[in-house]
Parts: sequence; structure tokens; C-alpha cells
Amino acid sequence: MIIRTLYDIAEMCGGELSSAEDKDIEIKGVVTDSRKISPACLFVPLVGDHFDGHHYAAASLAAGAAAALWQRDKGPAPAGGGVILVEDTLAALQKLSSAYLGDIAPRVVAVTGSNGKTTTKDMITALLEVQYKVHKTQGNFNNHIGLPLTILSMDSDVEIAVLEMGMSSRGEISLLSRIAPPDVAVITNVGESHLLQLGSRKEIARAKLEIVDGLKPGGLLIYNGDEPLLAEVLAEPDFRTPEGLLTFRFGQAADNDDYPTGLMTHSAGMIFTSQLHGQRAFTLPLPGQHNVINALAALAVARHYDVTEENIAAGLSGLKLTGMRIEVIETESGLVLLNDAYNASPTSMRAAIDVLQSMKCSGSRIAVLGDMLELGPEEIMFHRQIGSYLDPKLTDDVFTFGPLAAHIAAAASERFEAGHLFAFTDKEALITALNAKCSEKDVVLFKASRGMRLEEVLHRLKDHSEANFN
Repeated sequence: MIIRTLYDIAEMCGGELSSAEDKDIEIKGVVTDSRKISPACLFVPLVGDHFDGHHYAAASLAAGAAAALWQRDKGPAPAGGGVILVEDTLAALQKLSSAYLGDIAPRVVAVTGSNGKTTTKDMITALLEVQYKVHKTQGNFNNHIGLPLTILSMDSDVEIAVLEMGMSSRGEISLLSRIAPPDVAVITNVGESHLLQLGSRKEIARAKLEIVDGLKPGGLLIYNGDEPLLAEVLAEPDFRTPEGLLTFRFGQAADNDDYPTGLMTHSAGMIFTSQLHGQRAFTLPLPGQHNVINALAALAVARHYDVTEENIAAGLSGLKLTGMRIEVIETESGLVLLNDAYNASPTSMRAAIDVLQSMKCSGSRIAVLGDMLELGPEEIMFHRQIGSYLDPKLTDDVFTFGPLAAHIAAAASERFEAGHLFAFTDKEALITALNAKCSEKDVVLFKASRGMRLEEVLHRLKDHSEANFN
């Protein structure tokens, strides 16, 4: 974490000490949540539409914070600790993190994409940390507040920072890439998430390519070559190409710089070979061809930083993922649950269905699919497309949850026989039906947007199976 004097902090964030006598106070870490105060930390009170952290500054100082930022327009600063006066606390937080990153100077790998960015971030970290000290974004701390906090939690001897950059509108990734200028930028894909805000997939591609706005001269852009929109935006006359830009394309197609040359599914994930790695077979403890494609991006980063193939193989096999991204849960009863309930878009929904339909099991393959949110005016069409994508030869039963997911069921009803398709808008009714349907030999996929909280259904089914199937 950042450890600096209060004077240094003021210089780094562009603020002014309220009292020069406080200049030698030592700061250890930065906190924006008054409920998470740590000894000697700097409390940064942020201001939102319905909250103002300045109301908690005095209590934070009393709880052990050594100092606080204080926005000049908020009246007299509290006593009880050091105070740095700033014009805007959020801007000061961002400036502080950027200055700290510049001080400790790790190489920065920035990762974005509509789907798969968190998994890809985890894979990149797993490959790099075999040879380097690596710091990565935790959880979903990937926005204009989370990214600065991720940076400020970094130790001074970190060699490579793997930073996830998220967005919901234009300009957001541009800001993040300027706060943390990347040496390497990775774009996993362009999906349909945020169509409601951005209006078209091409506009989403433009938003993702904002990641190069802060790319350092001679920096490397690694992007999904199967997505033509990325190449189209890169070729637009008004696209600002960074100085000395290097590019690397990965994907399924054989015209990419790297692509799979062999794929095999096994009980714990995938085994694959790729064009750049010859006959070297890599074991990925994740199911699904889409995860192999994302692994190619991670391999490209590792190659760029001279990670040996032996260490790449070791890093992939020991991969640990952020929760709810195709997490395979093998229950004591034998029931297998595929937890992919963190988020959903049409692209990621199809990928999750592919995983389910490729699973080997002696029971039934069951899909539990919920609403995909924020898809804009064509949301019904996208849900119906998912219903048409489901194959009754490879998926035995389909359960949907939510008013939008009912359109999945409506489209699927054209191919699925009665008794194999169930639509619910009541979560308790869904849980009851699943408990009655599932057996210890089944594989059950859970996939929906985060707002549907479909993991609650998963946990209830898991508890029921362990209580009744043994």
C-alpha cells in the first residue's frame, strides 16, 4: 500500500495542507469507506448523488485515520487529524493514484472487453506471477473509483500491475487508461453489454478502444482478431493511433497471430495447443472454448514478458478465478453446478450454453437462465435468439427466470417438448421446481445478469442436494 508523509500526499494529489505542522504525519493506505478505517490511513470522503462522505470525516479521524482529504466547498474541516484541502476529492484521489503509480513504476497490463475481462485478468496474473511480483484488480474494482484504490493498495516493489478497466459509457475507459497508462492493453471482445447506453456494437468497440488513449509509446495492443469492428475502428481516419503502436491478434480464425490448433474437453476443463506454441499442450482448469480463446490473450502477454513455456503451463494449471465466472461446483451428492451468475449478455450466454452442452454426464444437462439486462430496445429479440440457440439434443431441460427470460422460453418452445421447458417469475417457485427435478447425476448451469441474483437459487439447490441426495 502507499506509505508517504502527509506533505508528499498533498504534493501528489495537488492539495494544500490545512496546517504545515502536520506535514510529517505518516500515511499508510487510503480508504473511502468510513466503515473500513485502518490505522494511520488517509480517509477520502467522496460525494455522490445521495451521499456525502464529508459527513463521516470526523468519525473516521476519531476511529484511527491519520488524515483526511477535505473539499474546499464543504465548510470548515474537522479537527482530530491532518487535513489536505482540495477542490474535488474524487479528482484528487485519481491524481494521487496516478502519481503513486508513476513513483513505483511497475509495468501496467490493462484489460477490458464486453465479456471475459475478469477471467482474462486472472489468467494473465497466473502466468506472470510465476516469474514476477504481480498486483491485480480485486473483485470488480475496475471503475473511476476502484482503479485508483487498486493502485493505492499496491506495494512499492510490485513489478507488473494487471488492471481491469470497465465502462458503461464513452469516455470512461479513456479516463482509466490515462490514470494508469498501460504498457500492454488487452481487449477480449465486443459484445452487447451496454447497448442501452451506447446504442450500437460499433460504438461499444470505440469505447473499448479508448484503452489505448493512455498507452505508452511503443505499447502493445492485444485484441480479438475475430471481431471485425475492432479492426474497423482502428482504421477510422479520426482514430488516434498511439506512437509506435504494436498489435497482436488472437482468436479462432487462422489469420490471427495466435489461434487454437487443437482442443479437447476433459473433466476439469480444457486441453489445447496453439499456433505459436507448436506441440506444447496447455491444461486450462476452465470449461469452454471461449476460455481457451481468452487464454491465448494471456499467453500473448506472458510471451511479451518472456515467461517461459514451462512457467506458462504451470501458471495456467494453477489458475485461481474471481468467483461466479463458470465456477464448477462439484457437490458432495454428485450434482455438478456451473456458476456463471455474475453477469450476462447474449455473447456470454451462448458461451455458457456451449460449456453446458459440451459437458459429459450420466444424468441430465439443465440450463437455468435469467434475464439479460441493459440490452436496449432490442432486448426481446436478443432473449428470443438465446431460446433458438438452445439445442434439445444437447440440453435436456431449460428453466428460465424473469420477465425477459420468458422470451427465451417462448422461442425454445418451438423445439423443446412439453415437460422439458419451464418459465418462472417467482424465485421460490423456481427453487421448488429445481429441487424436484434435479438428481445427483445432473449438470446444472446458472446464467443471468447480476441483478437477477441467480446464485441464490444455486445455493438453495446445493443445500437441498446435499441434504437429500446422499
